[in-house]
Amino acid sequence: MTSGFPFLDWPAPIPFAHRGGASEAPENTMPAFEHAVRLGYRYIETDVHATSDGVLLAFHDDVLDRVTDGRGRIDGLPWSAVQRAKVNGREPIPLLEDLLGTFPDIRVNIDPKHDRAVPALAAVLRKCDAVGRVCIGAFSDRRLSRVRALLGPEVCTSLGPLNIATLRGASYGLPVGRLPSPCAQVPTGTRGVRLVDRRFVTTAHARGIKVHVWTIDD
Repeated sequence: MTSGFPFLDWPAPIPFAHRGGASEAPENTMPAFEHAVRLGYRYIETDVHATSDGVLLAFHDDVLDRVTDGRGRIDGLPWSAVQRAKVNGREPIPLLEDLLGTFPDIRVNIDPKHDRAVPALAAVLRKCDAVGRVCIGAFSDRRLSRVRALLGPEVCTSLGPLNIATLRGASYGLPVGRLPSPCAQVPTGTRGVRLVDRRFVTTAHARGIKVHVWTIDD
């Protein structure tokens, strides 16, 4: 099955280092990403937020409080304040631009956590000439549509929640038109209901859609 997207050009199931491999080093930090690369990972996953002055960070939470020694919402703070926060009290929050530049051969799955992060993300990917080696996934169909509008047909995106539900419906024989993404990134199940089964995967593959499942720990 070929997708036409360099990001998906891989001959086997793809292992992703989630948040850079968060169980091995502080999540979404350069040591975490470096450790994953040393282990042989060629795909890493991260999240992005924009500061109040538009600087794009590789960071999961809306706020600094859970994993850093800082406090406050990232979108309410300038980069000059956020850069003083340390993850686990010791590692700085990396810029997405620095992550892409440090590992030019690594493919990166990116989740923009808020609408306002999308324009900054598009700008960074263009600046780093990295559109072809990323996939953008989000829990928002609107956000993904905006990514596609800004970056055009060359960007790989995963299906959003509505389109995943549509694909699930297709697996039960419901008539469904063309879906807008070459891959579906899905949990094994949701709200106690199994999502990923043979029916779902077969239907996705018949449409040329690859399936990436989280979280696989074993």
